[in-house]
Amino acid sequence: MKKKRQSIHKATSHLHNPITQTPIFTNSISQLTLFIFLSLSLPPLSLSSSSSSSLPKKPPPLPILPLPSAPQLQWQLGHMAMFLHFGPNTFTDSEWGTGHVDPSAFNPTKLNATQWVKVAKDSGFSRVILTAKHHDGFCLWPTEYTNYSVSSSPWRNGGGDVVGELAMAARDAGIGLGLYLSPWDRHEPIYGKTLEYNEFYMGQMTELLTRYGEIREVWLDGAKGKGEKDMEYFFDSWFSLIHQLQPGAVIFSDAGPDTRWVGDEAGVAGSTCWSLFNRSDAKIGDTDYQYSNGGDPFGHDWVPAECDVSIRPGWFWHSSELPKSARTLLDLYYKSAGRNCLLLLNVPPNSSGLISAEDIQVLQEFSELRRSIFSHNLAINALINASCTRGGSSHSWFNPYNVIKEGIQSYWAPEVNQSNWILYLNLQELVSFNILQVQEPIQMGQRVIEFHLEVLNEDGEWNEVINGTTIGYQRLLQFPTVKSQYLRFVIDKARADPLISYLGIYMDEFSILSNLSNTTSQAGINGSHVLHGHIESNHSQISAI
Repeated sequence: MKKKRQSIHKATSHLHNPITQTPIFTNSISQLTLFIFLSLSLPPLSLSSSSSSSLPKKPPPLPILPLPSAPQLQWQLGHMAMFLHFGPNTFTDSEWGTGHVDPSAFNPTKLNATQWVKVAKDSGFSRVILTAKHHDGFCLWPTEYTNYSVSSSPWRNGGGDVVGELAMAARDAGIGLGLYLSPWDRHEPIYGKTLEYNEFYMGQMTELLTRYGEIREVWLDGAKGKGEKDMEYFFDSWFSLIHQLQPGAVIFSDAGPDTRWVGDEAGVAGSTCWSLFNRSDAKIGDTDYQYSNGGDPFGHDWVPAECDVSIRPGWFWHSSELPKSARTLLDLYYKSAGRNCLLLLNVPPNSSGLISAEDIQVLQEFSELRRSIFSHNLAINALINASCTRGGSSHSWFNPYNVIKEGIQSYWAPEVNQSNWILYLNLQELVSFNILQVQEPIQMGQRVIEFHLEVLNEDGEWNEVINGTTIGYQRLLQFPTVKSQYLRFVIDKARADPLISYLGIYMDEFSILSNLSNTTSQAGINGSHVLHGHIESNHSQISAI
């Protein structure tokens, strides 16, 4: 028996006809017969506006605050970015450099930024982010503020510029460029003198943001080693400068202002993950990781989470390390990009200046896995009805068929002041699937708090196979394989009238759940619950991190 849900609005799907909202008396007609009648005998809702051209158009619902800015929206649509940790550490087998390595150590004789960008683009990444300066203070561009840079290295006879070459390659390929400028600098002598160093840092930031064209993301953190000199970073001044020089860039830090750290370096978001956040409750370098991981349903700021993780055990390239497998990356994808976040995957170039062949192979396999799973929505030909539609079924602007259109600009919207929010799908044949994809039009705000998916079994009974919390830009949920023709997607609780821009079902034959059938009692998967069945497996392998 389902647990009783305490909610702002409770869906009571079993009490009403999904088209007329009139009571259903289940003793006179079975649910199966009713659903087949509704799905097949009634005509699908119109996909065009021609039939309602004489009717006044119903305006969209009011957005619910907070909302993403244009750069934040573009960032979210990218869903994956590639981090490039590169510098003297690459040549000294280090992770945190001392700041005293001789610049002559930096000499990537085969460096090819075009190769980096091609690997990123071919693998589905929307932008690349380079460590222009890491904690060791070595600068990958010819800065005028210190000699500790590529200008003092033998690479390109001291005339090289890694940032410049990457900026050109990214621009030519049409993908975004981001830069990381470490606040902690273990080389610079004035580090520790608050005013002088903040001036130095802002001078370097100005160089980076005025020399290389459009910068899509500025990435910085509050990292600082134990026992390091005590000083204050003027973050608010830095943020104002960045937004002034690059108004289209998003700024990442532990606490935003535009995108936040998810709170771990494992690439895993909370199973409940809000883009909503209170920046006043977060401090860079000292933020509650649990708060960062899940966000805040009562947050006043829009600060979505970014999940950073490396393809290798370390962040810089080490010859002794090997990359994660493609299936591991797929699992990370479900738990980051599939939980309303952006996956920031570090792929470090090697000491020759190229991304290693074994990393490229894994990325190709990862791309193929995603293509095999998500290239075809198994619900694309479904007959779709809804419990209600904004403006009535004669209007097509908020038609439930919008949920099988790609993109977030079109969406299904229910009528106002309803408590019954359900999408009914008739797939027109029996279909096996084990992945649910749901998206909200986040330009209208993040709304959904709780939802679940049901399928109609052969006995004419509705079985709830998965439930979840929060959707946002994208939610991907895995569950043991089910087979059905009829589905009900039910929204149980929301901050305002829910809006759904996309709904897809897919078959993943590669993950551990693909070998399971939906036949067991509850098991924790992706932070949600699979109900009504028995899963015979090692639960530790499928429980959420």
